[in-house]
Amino acid sequence: MTLDIIIVIAIVIGAAVLFATEKLPVDMTAILVMAVLLLTGIITPEEGISGFSNTATVTVAAMFILSAALNKTGAVLFVGEMASKMFKYNFWLGVVLMMISVGVLSAFINNTPVVAVFIPVVLRIAAANQFSASKILMPLSFASMFGGVCTLIGTSTNILVSSIAVQYNQPAFSMFEFTSLGMLFFGAGLIYMILIGIRMIKPNDIPADLTQKYSMSNYLTDIVLLPEAKSVGQRLIESALVKELEIDILDVVRDGKRLLRPTSEIVFEAGDMLRVRCDVKKIQELKDRVGVKLKSNLKLQDEDFQAEDLLLVESIIAPNSRLIGKTIKSSRFRNLYRANALALRHSGQLYHTEFINIPLKPGDALLLEVRKENLEDLKRDPDFVLVSGVDLPKYRKSKIIPALIIVAGVIVTATLNITPIMISAIVGSILLVLTKCISLEETYRAIEWNIVFLLGGILSLGIALEKTGAALLLANNIVSIIGFLGPVAIVAAFYLITSLLTEIMSNNASAVLLAPIAIAVAESMGISARPLLMAVTFAASASFMTPVGYQTNTMIFGVGQYKFSDFIKIGGPLNLIFWILATIFIPILFPF
Repeated sequence: MTLDIIIVIAIVIGAAVLFATEKLPVDMTAILVMAVLLLTGIITPEEGISGFSNTATVTVAAMFILSAALNKTGAVLFVGEMASKMFKYNFWLGVVLMMISVGVLSAFINNTPVVAVFIPVVLRIAAANQFSASKILMPLSFASMFGGVCTLIGTSTNILVSSIAVQYNQPAFSMFEFTSLGMLFFGAGLIYMILIGIRMIKPNDIPADLTQKYSMSNYLTDIVLLPEAKSVGQRLIESALVKELEIDILDVVRDGKRLLRPTSEIVFEAGDMLRVRCDVKKIQELKDRVGVKLKSNLKLQDEDFQAEDLLLVESIIAPNSRLIGKTIKSSRFRNLYRANALALRHSGQLYHTEFINIPLKPGDALLLEVRKENLEDLKRDPDFVLVSGVDLPKYRKSKIIPALIIVAGVIVTATLNITPIMISAIVGSILLVLTKCISLEETYRAIEWNIVFLLGGILSLGIALEKTGAALLLANNIVSIIGFLGPVAIVAAFYLITSLLTEIMSNNASAVLLAPIAIAVAESMGISARPLLMAVTFAASASFMTPVGYQTNTMIFGVGQYKFSDFIKIGGPLNLIFWILATIFIPILFPF
């Protein structure tokens, strides 16, 4: 074993730990891996940055634009509204139609925006038909994964592994090469969820009223400053209210008008009405000492906001949000987004106070107070997915047909090998901008740059694995341990290892780590690499057992009020079913 191999294996282990623990953002970890490989001289500068010009990276970026265009024109929302109408007639018919609709859409566009559009739709349907939204949010997420494994462009992982195959002199995956096994997975997953999975989901009581949903009744109220209050004449940040009660003052209303000045400049006057977040019991105990009275004995409800110039909205931290890893305090949240964070649902726990220093994660749900005039800016902000408390956006009917034609053209030209998928996707993106299906500004916001940098950085590790012989060394060890069981056992092993890795780290990172080793194992055994690559690809895109294994699971985790154990209970058997199906059918559909 050479020094270079030792270094590369150490980097692989270090990267896996960082990806799993998320001590650093995944894209930062990928760039760090590239930097270390460059500094050690294992790869050349040209090899280091080659990931950013790789066809997979460019294609994935373009596919984000195609997905966003269909979303912006309202095509996805239109399908969501049509599918959701079936819930009015029969719950199970509605679930089946929703899952099929989501799966078909996710087979051709990025599944994150598909799920983002469907979440507020299904929440409204659940409230209107009086059933728990938790019963359909998990099927929604799983269906997007079922569909994503059916085509080359269904997920970024499929495109990525295809690009790695080409780098190793293997043929690229065709558009519908995944479809036969993908449809088998789709059918099995749909049957499992209808017969078993959904019935195992515990219905969570998710009130339509957001103040009830976030249990704000004892933490949010209005108080009035009395003339004798010590805080009168004091600046807000220096007042006894803040120092003695340690409350968070959200708004100040004076003479019926809300003060818009920065809180640091506000000087209290007698009669000011303050909307505060704190323990209401604490105010009741200390109100005589600090000179305040409760505006009324009624605790705030959603209509108390909607009757004024404010709204309550529920939002999810988007998978590519700038807030990931930051806190409410460090991000200067109120100034940046012109909204007040009232409560946080983080890692299954609900926080009402002292959450401003908690690092935010994708999928965290925030209860926000926002002025009506600022709501549109918040809707357009890619840092959030607004899921309730807002009207569904209006779609531009005149642009739906052009967008569908362009996206269909991308698929057809790539399928018929008229042009490579990268060229088709780039040209399609340009046409979408020229036809005003999506603006140029929206295209920049649509691209999930963290995924682009993840791919651009981590692909250098695949180069290092091949160049140093580390992939071959690892492959030989795998063959020596389980190779005697035959190639079917190797397929089963790669699927299982990839599936387990994807539950704790990025699916793209799992694929990059294992795809080169799979190719090396195939060469060592003298068999086709196709079935092993398929095992890696499908396993990396079918992660059901944890809320962090896949972006769509993360998105529905907080808003559905699930527990970590819910995903293990419902997703664990589904992972097992897919593993068995893959072991049986991959060797049949993709012979050795």
